[in-house]
Amino acid sequence: MQLLGHVLKSRAALAALAFAASAFGPAAARAQISDNVVRIGVLGDMGGQFADIGGRGSVVAAELAAEDFGGKVAGVPVEIISGDHQNKADVGGATLRKWFDEGGVDAVADLPVSSVALAAQEIAREKKKTLLISGAAVSELTGKACSPYSTHWADDTYALANATGKAVTASAGGKSWYFITVDYSFGHAMERDAAAAVASAGGKVLGNSRHPLGAPDLSSFLLQAQASKAQVIGLANVGGDTSNAVKQAAEFGITSGGQKLAGFLVFLTDIKAMGLPLAKGLLVSTGFYWDQNEEARAFAKRFEAKVGRMPTKQQASVYASVKHYLKAVAAAGTDDAGKVNAQMRALPVDYFGHAASIRPDGRVLYDLTLYEVKSPAESKGPWDFYKPVTTLPASEVFRPAGETGCALGKS
Repeated sequence: MQLLGHVLKSRAALAALAFAASAFGPAAARAQISDNVVRIGVLGDMGGQFADIGGRGSVVAAELAAEDFGGKVAGVPVEIISGDHQNKADVGGATLRKWFDEGGVDAVADLPVSSVALAAQEIAREKKKTLLISGAAVSELTGKACSPYSTHWADDTYALANATGKAVTASAGGKSWYFITVDYSFGHAMERDAAAAVASAGGKVLGNSRHPLGAPDLSSFLLQAQASKAQVIGLANVGGDTSNAVKQAAEFGITSGGQKLAGFLVFLTDIKAMGLPLAKGLLVSTGFYWDQNEEARAFAKRFEAKVGRMPTKQQASVYASVKHYLKAVAAAGTDDAGKVNAQMRALPVDYFGHAASIRPDGRVLYDLTLYEVKSPAESKGPWDFYKPVTTLPASEVFRPAGETGCALGKS
């Protein structure tokens, strides 16, 4: 009887502890959250040349991720705010400092434009705040500039150049290449990495031409590429420069003459602006396309209901990054950037139905697919633009950890 009494007392004590945990668990979680709210800022281009690929759509993507959690995490509300960095590093830096010092912002997402993202990474490191970089593509963000408080969700310059160069050379009949490259660091790096990928896949580079940023007339460069008789013309540029090159190549009969165009950093909105009659046959690599699988279509349907069009890969990455961040906050029971980022790297990543992961340097790893832009006859709807050619695993396209120059994760 005495032994039975001890057992009953022990069970009662355990029951009391369980009740206390259930009764005070949410309060304890709230005590670990600064100012009882998880506040996420979406900092991007809200009215400039990159607004269509991010902008208000990136804010909606973050809001949809918060909706997945019922607007709360770890017992406190999730708040989404937004700001415009105007594509200027000083404006973005000033906004970040105000958000971190006065606005109670715990994490910042989106961040297109490499100069803005690199400056933001230094500020976030100083303030010990989380960055979810879904816009800027420069691979240096997980190189020597890497931070334990940042994760890079955009498919970066190295991966895009590597995936497109390898896949086109191996799978799309592109053994010989000619590059048309925008004449600044972004274009040079893209061409360098793509040329290396082409060579590794058994291809050959026949030449290159470099043009100024924003050049309205690329005819002389295109004619040189045409004269080279290269099977593929690689467009190591972005935005309006890529669109102009594609349009003018069609006008000169370059694509109808059998040469293929490969774009390294192309967005869905670029194809929409060019139109399928001009863009048909263009080869692009990306980790997200709205019609790639059921998970992507489910997100795209929700996004379209609010924005009126399908999401770009940048907007999709905002959604994926904010969702994963909130999972990590829930797992850590805190918004402390060090603990949350450790959880982000430890937890498996669901990248629209595909398994992904995060390296210690912050690089998010997922497979990339090479697509060919459909002809008007092949398209079945307003945003039905891509048909898959081949998929390359993350291990083959992203820069190996040992080559990045990042010290994180190294003993």
